[in-house]
Amino acid sequence: MAGPDARLSAWVHGTVQGVGFRWWTRSRALELGLTGYAANRPDGRVHVVAQGPRENCQRLLELLQGGSAPGRVETVVADWVVATEPIDGFSER
Repeated sequence: MAGPDARLSAWVHGTVQGVGFRWWTRSRALELGLTGYAANRPDGRVHVVAQGPRENCQRLLELLQGGSAPGRVETVVADWVVATEPIDGFSER
């Protein structure tokens, strides 16, 4: 039996707005069967919240850090919690 879903909260720093980053993130998350969102923040970061099996969230985190994302990712600050409420779909905000 699988354990509870994980929720990844990742703050992506760099040149990640206006370059298709949120769309790219949404596409990767949906391929991995994750729910959540990618949101532009006023300070230029993108906040990614992804929920689902921990190993799928971990894979998304690796993709965010891996250099194939649009723009230029300088660093990703990640936090993990156990998912407590469902999120429907994966949206760009």
